[in-house]
Amino acid sequence: MFITFEGIDGSGKSTQIQKLRQHLEQKGIQVKVFRDPGGPVVSEKVRELLLSPNYEIDPVTELLLFSAARSQLMAEKVLPSLEEGAVVILDRFYDSTVAYQGYGRQSVPLPEIHKMNSIASHKCEPDLTIYMKLSLEAAKKRMSQKRDRMEQAGDFFYTHVIRGFDKLAEQEERIFTLDATLPAERVHEQIWAIVDNSF
Repeated sequence: MFITFEGIDGSGKSTQIQKLRQHLEQKGIQVKVFRDPGGPVVSEKVRELLLSPNYEIDPVTELLLFSAARSQLMAEKVLPSLEEGAVVILDRFYDSTVAYQGYGRQSVPLPEIHKMNSIASHKCEPDLTIYMKLSLEAAKKRMSQKRDRMEQAGDFFYTHVIRGFDKLAEQEERIFTLDATLPAERVHEQIWAIVDNSF
């Protein structure tokens, strides 16, 4: 099973991923957790470039870098783990590219982004996606003062990113929208009900 978590920064994805991982492992299920971008050395190096506030990156270059990191992650980590029979949990995947680069940046047409996502994901689609929905106001309260390059993008950008995630959730049956403002344990209970029902 391939599970992805989506949502803006501060929505609690990392916390819920760890809770789900622990729950699955307690059931004796093999679990592999990765982040996108990230994982392999190559992808982690690209992640450093993408998130560093020291660089101004052209929007098309940004899209290509995210895609390159994802392709390496899929080839080196995700696909082999799925072939082993593990449950793979990914912190962000191509829905983030649609929301951030498509709706947020608005510099590359969505059809082109979808094509790039198909290539970079090796045409591997998640079985289910957990969308941690959080308002911009709530996210700003949670974000640390030390922000990376993406987090410095501003309110206009993030308003459109949230709109992008909302649109995807309306269009894709695999996406389950959860209220990220609820207590962490309550959110985990909802996630576990979704995952348990998907086995």
